[in-house]
Amino acid sequence: MPLYEYRCADCDVVFEKLRPMSQADVPVACPHCGGMNTSRMLSLFAAVSKGEGGETHSIAGSSSCSSCTATSCSTCGLR
Repeated sequence: MPLYEYRCADCDVVFEKLRPMSQADVPVACPHCGGMNTSRMLSLFAAVSKGEGGETHSIAGSSSCSSCTATSCSTCGLR
């Protein structure tokens, strides 16, 4: 079962929920306020691969940092 990310328009909380694909776009109750004014978000992901020398290479997604567009930064320790 896929993990989907939702946002509540009432309290602005972002949360995740395991649901069948057939139920992905059906509103779900917010775990914070109980409201049903929720919508599925577009989730970002990152994939990495180890090189022959053990170095890490990004192979999917634009960034592993949620606060910037860099692929490497000293703040989060991503290399």
